[in-house]
Amino acid sequence: MTRGERLTRRHFLTAATAVTGGVGAVAAAVPFVSSFRPSARAQALGAPVEVDVSKLEPGAVLKVEWRGRPIYVVHRTEEMLGMLGRDADLLADPDSAESIQPGYARNDHRSVQPRFLVVEGVCTHLGCAPLPRFEVAPADLGADWGGGFYCPCHGSTFDLAGRVFAGVPAPTNLPVPPYRYVNDSTLLIGADAGIA
Repeated sequence: MTRGERLTRRHFLTAATAVTGGVGAVAAAVPFVSSFRPSARAQALGAPVEVDVSKLEPGAVLKVEWRGRPIYVVHRTEEMLGMLGRDADLLADPDSAESIQPGYARNDHRSVQPRFLVVEGVCTHLGCAPLPRFEVAPADLGADWGGGFYCPCHGSTFDLAGRVFAGVPAPTNLPVPPYRYVNDSTLLIGADAGIA
């Protein structure tokens, strides 16, 4: 073998070794890099949730989960809507100035459409689950109770728009998640597109 042949062979072997090592490094890096991607479960937890409200009877509540949190969708009756202004002077934050909600829910009924309320079902005091208590004047809540949400853990009370009453442990109103209407009977919770 001549010196030129050895040099060419050496260059070929060096290049082949470098290419093989590069391919191996890429093959080893692919699973490592793909582990940084969120899992399918994590992606599903953050994804918007579609809710069909066409079969939700007036006066009923539907509970769904979005991002691991319970969401209450309430189909308010005309009587329920009439109760909203009744106790405004007893509320801690009647205008929802200190509460979490999108701009389109910053109104008396705290919703895009008055008949459907969408709130997180998590008490703002310690994260308990307030219960829907829509009956008027039950014995355990008193003759002045006009319906709303009651947290049995520490006694926090919220009206039919999720606004907290003054003098209870909960500091703010129930949060309103971002949502929009896909059509007249479908809500998309987690998609904030303003009034649709």
